[in-house]
Order: sequence, then structure tokens, then C-alpha cells
Amino acid sequence: MVGTGGPVATFSVWDYVVFAGTILAAAGIGLFQAIRGRKETSSAEFLLGGRQMTAVPVAMSLTASFMSGITVIGTPAEAYRFGTAFWLFGFSYAIMSALTAEIFVPLFYRLGITSAYEYLEMRFNRLIRVIGTSMYIAQTALYTGLVIYAPALALNQITGLDLWGVLVATGIVCIIYCTLGGLKAVIWTDVVQMVIMLAGFVAVIARGAVLQGGLGAIWKDADKGGRLETFDFDPDPLKRHTFWSIIVGGSVMWVSIYSINQSQVQRYISCKTLGHAKMSLYVNMVGLWVTVSLAMFSGLTMYSIYKECDPLSNGDLSTSDQLLPYLVMDILAVYPGIPGLFVAAAYSGTLSTVSSSINALVAVTMEDFILPLCKNLSQKHISWLNMGLSVFFGGLCIGMAGVASLMGSVLQAALSIFGMISGPLLGLYLLGMLFRTSNSIGGLVGMIIGLVLTLWVGIGGQIYPPTAEKTNPLNVTIVGCTRDQNYTTIGPWPSPTPTTLQPEVRPPLADSWYSLSYLYFSLLGTLTTIVFGLLVSMITGGCKQEKMNSNLFVRKNDLICFRCFNKSKVSDVTEKAAKDFDMGADNPAFTDFDVMSKDLEKVTKL
Repeated sequence: MVGTGGPVATFSVWDYVVFAGTILAAAGIGLFQAIRGRKETSSAEFLLGGRQMTAVPVAMSLTASFMSGITVIGTPAEAYRFGTAFWLFGFSYAIMSALTAEIFVPLFYRLGITSAYEYLEMRFNRLIRVIGTSMYIAQTALYTGLVIYAPALALNQITGLDLWGVLVATGIVCIIYCTLGGLKAVIWTDVVQMVIMLAGFVAVIARGAVLQGGLGAIWKDADKGGRLETFDFDPDPLKRHTFWSIIVGGSVMWVSIYSINQSQVQRYISCKTLGHAKMSLYVNMVGLWVTVSLAMFSGLTMYSIYKECDPLSNGDLSTSDQLLPYLVMDILAVYPGIPGLFVAAAYSGTLSTVSSSINALVAVTMEDFILPLCKNLSQKHISWLNMGLSVFFGGLCIGMAGVASLMGSVLQAALSIFGMISGPLLGLYLLGMLFRTSNSIGGLVGMIIGLVLTLWVGIGGQIYPPTAEKTNPLNVTIVGCTRDQNYTTIGPWPSPTPTTLQPEVRPPLADSWYSLSYLYFSLLGTLTTIVFGLLVSMITGGCKQEKMNSNLFVRKNDLICFRCFNKSKVSDVTEKAAKDFDMGADNPAFTDFDVMSKDLEKVTKL
């Protein structure tokens, strides 16, 4: 009986057909793009889609690339265990979209860069660029391996799909359409995968509403279970999710992901005009709202069904990551093919993230390491290198999935990595974009101090996870389970952080510094980098260049508010840039030459 615990059905033949068909369709899109663009072999075409993409597909790709399988499985479990506080990220998405579109997009688009880390050499020096790229590669490779492994493990234990067979198949499919189709294949595949992900959520909600007597009944059950207590205005920075940690810390975290992360930057600079590039961020914002709302309501549906029989406490599951797959097999197995659709939805998230990562890793490796050293490569050699690197990084990500299988429960650690590494990098970019007095010494020292602090608190939090008092898990029960278990206590879940046993003796920092909410990691790294970067820059004499290229800094004319209300005369360059945005003209930085073959001197003179 649904919602009463015990074993659930496994995949039927039709489920396998639907799942396999989705993967083959994804590979087919890559092959189609490869055949369609077989005459266009330039690196700008491969890595940036020829810079002719439009806002809507890029926006859907932006959304899909970070709506990974971890998100598809983990966000509903978040609502089930901790309630709807996660819904407040909708505000963070809005803040992130506005800041990225109005500050970072005009600057990167104006410079005509391919790698986001080119900017660090333009503004500071070569060493800082190499360090920034290396940090990104390490972060992305590890995260992508976990993105492949975590959903595969959860689905393997519920559906019976072979774990390593699916892992290898996922990597191979991504390698195929990344290698043959380039960024266009990645973006258009992301569009299809985004639709599949949303369809999976809708199927769960619709079936749950039928079983529970409507959406209103689901909402009432969530309210009675305390799942709708969204707003917590406690300023305590140690509490995992509060209004302030999500709005302030979460906004900075998402800005660090969308504004300087190569896989995101590569998408919006592939747009054919600045107007399309900015619009893609705002359409992406709506996509994020829809996705997180469907995911959260799926979690509330799950709670309504299991409100009297928690599958994890009942011993039916070994980890919370298996909650949603368990629900799907419990309520949708009577409809052959529908569970396969959900599994396809989860793996669509995985495929979109992995393909985005592979394409971005190829771009930064070519731009930041290979081309500066090998400037005389022919276009044919560059194309072969692009494809070869796609195969290499695809294999590396599969290998990292194997490493992840030996690391235990590292899901929270994987998500925290963005805060620990992207935070100091965001501080470095803001230091260069906003402060003309900052120099390379200050930037390097500030970034190192910021990185040390975030790694210290982040790793400490993994060794000594926060207590339930700070994570605020909600109560669950097994009083309605038909499966007899000898449980004597029914209460809050343990901390969402890794399930390693907490040491009996906790050091003084464990319940203070190490318990800092993971959402504040980016804010800590960003502020530390900026503050120490400015101090060291002032001590070392500041920026000694007599005249710096104004294109390297944020200009008020880039912002919509100044462009709309400032009636004073602007320079020819600014006036032309405004026309590019308002009228949709092609950015002149991209029309006359292949960006991958430009040298640094040409870029800085644009």
C-alpha cells in the first residue's frame, strides 16, 4: 500500500525503454548539431556556438546546467526534511540575475573573452590567471564526478539499474555530443533536458494530488507538519537556513556561481547581442523560480504521503537521497514508463551539468594554458585539440565519480565547494572591477587569505558537523508503517551534513566557527579577499600604471538605470555600446576575428 513502508517495485521493460530513449535522444542532438555545423569548424563555433545564440535557449541552458541530478533528487528531500525555507532562494535568484546581468555581462561581453579567467591576466597578471583557472578546474572536476555518482547511487539502490554501467554510459553520452557538437549541442540538449526535468516533477505532483485528494490536501498536511514555516529572521549565522543566510549569503553564493563560473559565462557571451546576453539571465531567473517551486512542491507531496511512515526511519532506505526515487517507484510504478521518465529527468540534470562542465573545462584549458604557449596552431589543430580535450575531461569526470564512491557521504561537501572556492575568486574579480587602486600583489594575497579561511571553516564543518540545534530538522514518525520495526525513539533527523560519526570530544571551535552556515562561505571569502586585497595594495603602492584601460572596469553606463535616466553626452564608445544593447546590433568585438586566435594585446585595445 502506498505510503506505508516496505519494498517497492523495480523498473519494468517500458521504464528501461523510456530511460534509454532519453539518453539516445540526447546523443542524437549532439550528432545532429555536428552534422548541421560540419562546415563550421572554428574554435569560436565549437566553444561559443559562433556567438549567434539567442536569449531563450541560453537561459534554459543556464538553468539546466546547475539543476543537476543532485538538485532533482536533493531539493524535494530538503522540503520533506526541513520545510520550505529553501523556497526563499527565489529572492536570491532575482538578486543574482540582476547583479550578473548589469555588472558582469557588459564587461565580459565588451572584452570579447572566451575564458572568464582571461580577465584576471588583463587586470592583474599571468600568475593570478593561472591560479584562478587551476582552482576552477579542480573544483569543477570534483563536483562533476559527484554529480555523476550521487544520483547514480540513489537510483541504483531503488530502481536496480547497474551503477557502473549507468556511470560509464552517462560519461560516454556527454563525451559524444560535447566532442562532436560543441557548445550548440550542449545548449540545445540542455533545453530538451530542462523540459524532461520539469515533466518529472509534474508527474510526481499530479499523481500525489490524485492519491491525497488534491493539492489543497497536500498543502494542509505540510502545514500541520510544520513544513510551511518559511521565514526565520534569527540573525544567528550558525543556523543552516534563515531568511538572512539565504538572502545575503545565498545571493553572494549564486552570484559567484553565475557571474564568474566558466560554464555560465561561456553561455551568455555566446549570445549574438548584449541585449540577448542580459535577457538570458532574466529569463533564466524565471526558469529557476519554476524549477525550485516544482521541486519544493514535490517534497511537500512526498511529506503528505509519508507523514505517518518515514521510509528512512522505517529502514526502507539508507540515505535521504533515495527519498524521491523511492516515492516515484511507490506511487508511479502502476504506470509503465512513467518511473522511467522520472529517472530520465534525474539523469537529464546530470547530463546537462556534466556536458556543461566538459565544455567549460575545454575552453579554459585551451585559452589559459595551450594557446598562450602554442600561438602558431592551425585552426585544424585547434579543432582536434578541442575534441581531444572533451574526451579527456569526460574520462576524468568518470574517474572522479569512481573517487567519489570511496569518499562516503560527501554531498554537502560537494555543494560547499562552490562557496569555499568561488567566494575568494568573486572577491578577486570585484577587487579588479571596482577598485582602480588594487594591484596584483594585493589581489593575490587577498585571494590566498580568503581561500585559507573558507577552506578552514568548510573542512572543519565536514569533520565536526553542526548539531541538530543549528540545522533544525523537522519531526518524522513511523506510527503508520505496516512494516514492524523495533524503534524506541521517533524524532528529528540528524544533521544534513555528511553522515560520518561525530567525535565524542568536540573542540571549542566545533560549535562556533565550524558551525557557520555553508551559505556564508562565499560571503566570507569575497569580503576577506576584497578587504585584505585593498590593504595590501595600499601598502605596496597601489596600481602604478598611469592610465588603465577603462574597459576593465564596471562603468555606470553599463547599468540600465544610468542608461535610462542619464541624459548627459556620452562618449562614442559608450553610445555605440548602448545602441548595441537597445537595438540588438552585433557586438563589434566578435565580428571581425576568431576570438580563440586573438592575442592579449588585441583584446586589451578593444
